[in-house]
Amino acid sequence: MRKNIKSLICRVLSLGLILSLAACGSAGSRTENNSSAAPSEEPGSQAAAADDKTTSEQTNEPADNEDGRESEGSRILVVYFSRTGEQYTVGVIDHGNTAIVAEMIADETGADLFEVLPEDDHYPMTYAELTDVAKKEQNEKARPAYAGDVPDLSQYDTVFIGAPVWWGDWPMIMYTFFEENAEALSGKTLVPFSTHEGSGLSGFDKKLSSAVSGSTVLKGLAARGNDCQNDQDSVRKSVNDWLMKLGF
Repeated sequence: MRKNIKSLICRVLSLGLILSLAACGSAGSRTENNSSAAPSEEPGSQAAAADDKTTSEQTNEPADNEDGRESEGSRILVVYFSRTGEQYTVGVIDHGNTAIVAEMIADETGADLFEVLPEDDHYPMTYAELTDVAKKEQNEKARPAYAGDVPDLSQYDTVFIGAPVWWGDWPMIMYTFFEENAEALSGKTLVPFSTHEGSGLSGFDKKLSSAVSGSTVLKGLAARGNDCQNDQDSVRKSVNDWLMKLGF
């Protein structure tokens, strides 16, 4: 009888041990299955997320100069005088040659624009009559008034200044602008540009330097008016190359 009881106890213990081992194996299998079912990530996505976070944190912080001040970008202004109407070798135009170049410069540099407009626009729309008026103003050293208020020039470090060549010189209205704003322009970087049909820059740089003492005048650009109307891709390339050489 005792042998039978001992035998029964051994069987019960053995059965319990077997059930216990089976349970452990089942639990391990479930753990492995749950792990393989987890959503997978693309290779490198964790690193990319870390980079994104770092970039985000960096861009949220203002860039500082060595002295601790927040850095500010250089401000640029493009000042120009331009005419529509009948133009030499081009015909009648409704968008001025110099305006086209000025807008290209602004597009590339992010500059502001200011157009010098005559307060009394007495300039003829026909080419021959316009040349007569321009010559008369030059002979008389006229200083035609311009309309509107000039932007606060203290906000700008660099000022591009452009106009068509009239009788080998700046139009007289531009000398009005130079003289009235000479003090505000002094100490700034000035960059001349012209539109022409064979006169080139016509000494715009030297004349600008003389008109605004104390300024730094960089190498100017001359663009043919005919190209401004009929070959703007070549003009834009010239503008871009010029700006790149100047460091803009």
